[in-house]
Amino acid sequence: MVRGLLQLTWLEIKIFLREPLGAIGTIVIPVVVFLLIGRAMGGRAGSPQAAAFLRVDLPVLVAILIAISAVLSLVTIISIYREGGILKRLRATPLRPQAILMAHVLVKLLFTAITLALMVLAGRNYYPIGLEVPVVSFTLALLVSLLAILSMGFVVASLVPTARFAQPIGAVLFYPMIAVSGLFTPIEALPQGLRMLSRMLPMTYVVSLLQGILSGGSWWAHIADVAALAGVIAVCTAISARIFRWE
Repeated sequence: MVRGLLQLTWLEIKIFLREPLGAIGTIVIPVVVFLLIGRAMGGRAGSPQAAAFLRVDLPVLVAILIAISAVLSLVTIISIYREGGILKRLRATPLRPQAILMAHVLVKLLFTAITLALMVLAGRNYYPIGLEVPVVSFTLALLVSLLAILSMGFVVASLVPTARFAQPIGAVLFYPMIAVSGLFTPIEALPQGLRMLSRMLPMTYVVSLLQGILSGGSWWAHIADVAALAGVIAVCTAISARIFRWE
C-alpha cells in the first residue's frame, strides 16, 4: 500500500506541474508577493517594520497560502477527476480509497513546504536573520492548520457537482472566511454578528495558532485553537467519508 501511495503521489505531482498556471499560483505568486512587500518596506533587514512582518504578517500570508491550496486547488482537482471518470477508475485499482485521497494531501503538503522554503530563501535580504523562530513548533502548528483546512476542502469537494462549479463555490467559501478571521481586521473590531461568525470558521483558529506560536507563545496558551482545529479535522473527515462521491 505504501509503495502504491508513493507512486500515486509522484503521479499527482507530475500532473500538477503539467499545468503551469497552477504551479505559478501556488509557488511563484506567494514568493513574488513576499518580495514586493519586502521592497515596500525599504529592504532594511533590521527595520522594525520587517521584524513586525515576520512576527505578525507572515503567518497571515501562510494562512492565505493554506486556504488557496486547500479550498480552491483541491476542490477543483477532485471535481475534475470525478467528472472525467478518473476517480472511478482509481477506485477500481488495488489502492484503498484512503490512499487515493491521501496522495492529494501529500502533494498539498509538499508544495506548501516548497513555497515556504522559497519564501524564506528569497526574503533573506529583507528580513532579520537573527530573529528567533520556533521552527519545530511552527511547523507542527502549520501541519495542524493545513490538515484542518484540507479536511474542510474535502467536504466541499464531496459536494461540488461538476468542475465548472468548483472555482465559484471555492471562492464563495474562501473569501468571506478570510475577511472575518482576523487576518486584516482584529476580530474585536468586527460587529457582533461577524464576531460570532468568525468563531465558527477554522481560519480564525489557524491565524490565532500560527501567530501565537511564531511569536513565541506556548502550545498550552493556544490549546483552544488546537482543540477547535482538531474538531474540524474529525468532523470534516467523518462527513467526507460518508458523503464523498467517486462518480
